[in-house]
Amino acid sequence: MTKLTQFTSEDGGAEGYLVDVGDGKPGVVVLQEWWGLVPHVEDVTERFAKQGYTALSPDLYHGKSTVEAEEAQHLMEGLDWGRATKEIKAAVDFLREQGCPKVGVVGFCMGGALSMLAAATAGVDAAVAFYGFPPPPNPMDTTCPPTKIFFGSEEGFFSVPDAQAWAADQRERGVADTEVVIYEGAGHAFFNDTRPEAYVESAARDAWAKTLAHFSKHLS
Repeated sequence: MTKLTQFTSEDGGAEGYLVDVGDGKPGVVVLQEWWGLVPHVEDVTERFAKQGYTALSPDLYHGKSTVEAEEAQHLMEGLDWGRATKEIKAAVDFLREQGCPKVGVVGFCMGGALSMLAAATAGVDAAVAFYGFPPPPNPMDTTCPPTKIFFGSEEGFFSVPDAQAWAADQRERGVADTEVVIYEGAGHAFFNDTRPEAYVESAARDAWAKTLAHFSKHLS
């Protein structure tokens, strides 16, 4: 069942794109790129549902989206990250209330950075970030759930060394299944198959397989 659904966060009402596959299934919160809740994000949400996850993508821009990079930059700069983090936690809580025994989070670009914040603050059971990591100061100096982070070797927006150092610290804390995976020759947004100038099929397929294996291991 696919629908827009409403839920409540600490800062008020929120809405998201929900694909409910039935009670008792694990859940995944899918976090948007800087474009907003666009058809590509809805498609990725549906892909998780086809794999047996009840999936919810919160609309962090509250009805706004774009296909223009300049406007996307404006929307991202206007995002209240504190409110967004609370809405992501509310989305996690909503899935648990719907009967999901375990919940993971995955995000892309801006959503990748937000998925890392969710790993630190939202009580998820596993996390995946595609080409995103929050710049300091951030709340990442804590023990987080098992996390996979994917970057292309040509990443130009987020700090890969910061992500690698954080993953190493997590392993030292005992979270063994945390790592940064780098795809040689790929750049930012390599997973987005609606952007032919950025999409790298081999990297996207491998990262998707690793994401599904990660969630299967930690959410089943």
